Amino acid sequence: MTARIGVVTFPGSLDDRDTQRAIRIAGAEPVALWHKDKDLKQVDAVVLCGGFSYGDYLRAGAIARFSPVMDPIVEQAKAGLPVLGICNGFQILTEAHLLPGAMLGNDHLHFICRDQKLRVENAETSWTGDYRAGQEIHIPLKNMDGRYVADDHTLDKLEAEGRVAFRYVGFNPNGSQRDIAGITNEAGNVVGLMPHPEHAVEPLIGTGRTDGLPFFTSILKKLVNA
Repeated sequence: MTARIGVVTFPGSLDDRDTQRAIRIAGAEPVALWHKDKDLKQVDAVVLCGGFSYGDYLRAGAIARFSPVMDPIVEQAKAGLPVLGICNGFQILTEAHLLPGAMLGNDHLHFICRDQKLRVENAETSWTGDYRAGQEIHIPLKNMDGRYVADDHTLDKLEAEGRVAFRYVGFNPNGSQRDIAGITNEAGNVVGLMPHPEHAVEPLIGTGRTDGLPFFTSILKKLVNA
């Protein structure tokens, strides 16, 4: 049976179609989910895609966190459903308290769009199994509110538990504390990151590399072997 991966569209989402395409390229079936859906349509995993949900009013991800679709996502994520939050999706995951910390405006106060080098710190989550720890990859980055922050206790806990999933290498594009580009929850089924792996799945688009494809093949293998 083909794995079914839901992709949530909020008002203001930009990368839902790109994410669906990446899922399809990896060999899974993308399932479109609308922000008002209360039923996840029996998907095996969920991706919260990038964009500017609800125009980033109040705070990035703050309104989307209260969309009807988030109730079953939060409930099922706590029960083990794999969830990936990309850029705005990462912001929503912190607002929903599925991941700790918060996302603030870039320290230089400008929108940034660039190819970004990352180092894989944790290759044992549901979404990173096809990488290896220490591997350096190039993934497109585009955000205005990409600065990850948390109190020192939380940061120390993330470090000690190996829950920093990705770190910026060579250049910190937004002032994120400890160069953190992505984190995971304790169980490893929920991952959030600011860069956009869905834009790096074919050699003719994005970075010209396929460094983002393992996100989607990783979850496919995880689901098949579950």
